[in-house]
Amino acid sequence: MTAVSLGVPEMPVRPVAPRRESRRIQVGPVAVGGGAPVSVQSMTTTRTSDVGATLQQIAELTASGCQIVRVACPTQDDADALATIARKSQIPVIADIHFQPKYVFAAIEAGCAAVRVNPGNIKQFDDKVREIAKAAKEHGTPIRIGVNAGSLDRRLLQKYGRATPEALVESALWEASLFEEHDFRDIKISVKHNDPVVMIEAYRQLAAQCDYPLHLGVTEAGPAFQGTIKSAVAFGALLSEGIGDTIRVSLSAPPVEEVKVGNQILESLNLRQRGLEIVSCPSCGRAQVDVYKLAEEVTAGLTGMEVPLRVAVMGCVVNGPGEAREADLGVASGNGKGQIFVKGEVIKTVPESKIVETLIEEAMKLAEQMEREGAASGAPAVTGKPAVTVS
Repeated sequence: MTAVSLGVPEMPVRPVAPRRESRRIQVGPVAVGGGAPVSVQSMTTTRTSDVGATLQQIAELTASGCQIVRVACPTQDDADALATIARKSQIPVIADIHFQPKYVFAAIEAGCAAVRVNPGNIKQFDDKVREIAKAAKEHGTPIRIGVNAGSLDRRLLQKYGRATPEALVESALWEASLFEEHDFRDIKISVKHNDPVVMIEAYRQLAAQCDYPLHLGVTEAGPAFQGTIKSAVAFGALLSEGIGDTIRVSLSAPPVEEVKVGNQILESLNLRQRGLEIVSCPSCGRAQVDVYKLAEEVTAGLTGMEVPLRVAVMGCVVNGPGEAREADLGVASGNGKGQIFVKGEVIKTVPESKIVETLIEEAMKLAEQMEREGAASGAPAVTGKPAVTVS
């Protein structure tokens, strides 16, 4: 049988909307704002004073694609550990400060790439702005003004009755104005809320009233499933309008999962080059193979592959051939066997028991080909091999 080639469409590279123009700051080597790529952040869950455990978790986050990491600093022991962590971390470290302004100065002196302050719960914060601005300017340390619905200044709660978008924005801009009085503008801002609708409106208002880079987040988003949905909805709405310069997905789950979700959101919006993408059907009464099992085994077998490869795992003859043909690599399954497509052409038909094995083998070949072509063109070679082999 001769396959008819319909051509393999190129992946779109244009983002969904022009980026909002904002000033640029440097969080260590990572640029934030000013047209720089949207970066992905997370936060360690270890006690910061446990330097070994914290650095180990940072290494795991780095390997998962995290670009900036935040560490909590609620005690003096944590503050004492910052210098070592900041020096040994592979990615920029931001110190997260609440309640005690003295730890802001400790983090700056320790060489942290930036400091996050929560004006709503730092005692006498406004009175310390002059000193903080002076120290941060001397060390070249950016400040994130992180306003949270759950810890909004009591004066604003009394004024608005609750944490409305207007209250969050007023808090953030008020604190920014205090830094501006001391000629300090190396600032990024977040206005987080657990309700995506409130959060979206707050960031829209904030984006219209300042040119500072914005850190997006739905605070206390919840367990993995719920938090992923909330974050995807909120980030998708804002990023599709060009709003947002760095993101943190807040999940009640291991921080590596936050990074995975964040990266996937950016890839889905063409704000980051897509890596491995599995296209698989939801299955239906037409399927004549176990699509769920095939998709899971292919995903597991290709874990760790970082090349921009689209793999289609399809379970019937209705949409299967078309989807498989348009992917870099795919299978259209039926009657206990599968047609294997590579770059739009059928290369072989294999029994169902060999589908996963064959897809992994062909993915390896494509990855190696891309590495050779990248090296020949002078482009950086793609890296990553499947971490799991499924037979």
